[in-house]
Amino acid sequence: MMLRFVALSISLILITGCSNKNSIRIDGNLKNKNHKKIYLNRIDVDTYVKIDSVWIKNNGNFRFRIKANEPDFYQVGLTDSDFMTILAEPGEKIKLTFKDNKMFENYEVQGSEGSKKIKMLDQVLAGTKRKIDSLKIIYNDAAKNPDFDRVESLLNEEYLKLIKEQRKKNIEFIIGNLNSFASIKALYQMIDDKTYVLYDQRDLQFYKLVSDSLNYHYPNSKQAKALKKNFEKEMNQMFMNQIERAARNAPETKLDPNLKDIKGTRIALSSFKGKVVLLSFWASSSEESVAENLTLKELYKTYKTRGFEIYQVDLDENEENWRKAVKFDELPWISVREDDPNNPVNARLYNVKALPTNYLYDKNGTIIGVNLHGKSLQLKLVQLFGN
Repeated sequence: MMLRFVALSISLILITGCSNKNSIRIDGNLKNKNHKKIYLNRIDVDTYVKIDSVWIKNNGNFRFRIKANEPDFYQVGLTDSDFMTILAEPGEKIKLTFKDNKMFENYEVQGSEGSKKIKMLDQVLAGTKRKIDSLKIIYNDAAKNPDFDRVESLLNEEYLKLIKEQRKKNIEFIIGNLNSFASIKALYQMIDDKTYVLYDQRDLQFYKLVSDSLNYHYPNSKQAKALKKNFEKEMNQMFMNQIERAARNAPETKLDPNLKDIKGTRIALSSFKGKVVLLSFWASSSEESVAENLTLKELYKTYKTRGFEIYQVDLDENEENWRKAVKFDELPWISVREDDPNNPVNARLYNVKALPTNYLYDKNGTIIGVNLHGKSLQLKLVQLFGN
């Protein structure tokens, strides 16, 4: 009988242990006596999903238990405007202590390293915002004085200094926490409703670093996948902005490749206006380009008769290699080549940094997509032409 009891106890311990690994417990104590209930929401990428609500005991204690398989962001709150954010991982037993009426402003967290990092990020940014608010008060008072121009310049310098210091702190945090979901918070913090802490176009490199790291360590995470998708969207937008600036600052013909095909006939990209055109830069020496051509052949076969064309610009240094590749791979679309591959004017104008690179034009000759490959390109063509 004793052996059975021992065996049963061991089984219960094992089951409890496994259960804890896939669950999160949140214990809290709240001094606010004006509320009877407290709510828990999961931040599901860009939406809030209500998970649970519990009664607050007379002594201020409350407890949540939730199932979880990966790190995620949660809101613990009394109302839509009175809440705080935690970053919880499976297996954590988190303790929250709120020291006054406003949940966000004064609390302690134990048992969750991710939540401690979130708190630190929020506190540092709150400090910067307070300093900026003080500058605004000084600015408004100074506006009444006759020497306002001099004071305005000094205040603007101080404001920019605060913004740069906050950006530097976020970057330092990100570099030191690439494997933590808290870095997502650091990427998207805002000074105000219109200004991100990471405001420089070069800061996209940090989005990529965090995205690559989190998608490697948490390949099934919705948060990691959403970050990767958003990064790709931002990169596409950056490329399109660069092309638009080039178009504004250069003669119209500069962004209209007019190159020789394999027969020596010059063909202009603009001659296909009225069709959806994929402008593709490639080289036969690029394995990625050759592999992508297999996918393009299938798409071309499906949509050519419906108004789709591919204008593919080769960047091979050796012309003969290009000719052999076009014939051997039986590329059915418009294949042209830079007049001087050592000075690829068109590739430079289109900011080609890697191969393959492409731009999708609509029937009016407007760029509607950048670097659409594989499934992304297929989905875009389905949107334009239907299945």
